[in-house]
Amino acid sequence: MIVIVDYGLGNLFSVQKAFEMLGAEVKVSGAAEDICAADRIVLPGVGAFGDGMDFLREKGLDSALTEEVMGKKKPFLGICLGLQFLAETGEEHGEHTGLGWIKGRIRKLDVEKQGLKIPHIGWNDLTMVRKSPLFAGINPDADFYFVHSYQLDCGDPADLVATATYGETITAAIQHGNIFATQFHPEKSQDNGLKLLENFIRWKP
Repeated sequence: MIVIVDYGLGNLFSVQKAFEMLGAEVKVSGAAEDICAADRIVLPGVGAFGDGMDFLREKGLDSALTEEVMGKKKPFLGICLGLQFLAETGEEHGEHTGLGWIKGRIRKLDVEKQGLKIPHIGWNDLTMVRKSPLFAGINPDADFYFVHSYQLDCGDPADLVATATYGETITAAIQHGNIFATQFHPEKSQDNGLKLLENFIRWKP
């Protein structure tokens, strides 16, 4: 069973429907006991870093996630804000502490001086930095849908899987053992995104 973590931010319905299209058993929940019972865990989200982390901590979901993902090594997928939570710190509306699973910090996109708008919204192709089973069967020049104003400055180059370009190089996908996360939205990325989610369902890290 895949549990999609509900912490009050983001369109969880589209993520749920995408997995259900692929025939997966899915449960949307904000309860720690459901996270503990999950076979696979998905942490999506759109919104502010600090608000989201506050909610995870208030509900005890941060410790439940850390136990199941870092401790028991369950397959994990973070999407957009769900990727950003993995960092050590985030600078959105002040300094905030993240889950700290991935070395690095979350900072605002530095593109406005080039006349580019924030948030970055739209389709971008990726540059693959290294192979990952989550991109199996996906063309190297495939494009994915992004909506974000902040990005991960990856502290360990070994975690980086793919980048995109929007005025600067953007961390698009990371993997660290059983942890995989994307800055783009696979559930909004049509066939390429569905293939990535299908790969996650089958992934045995």
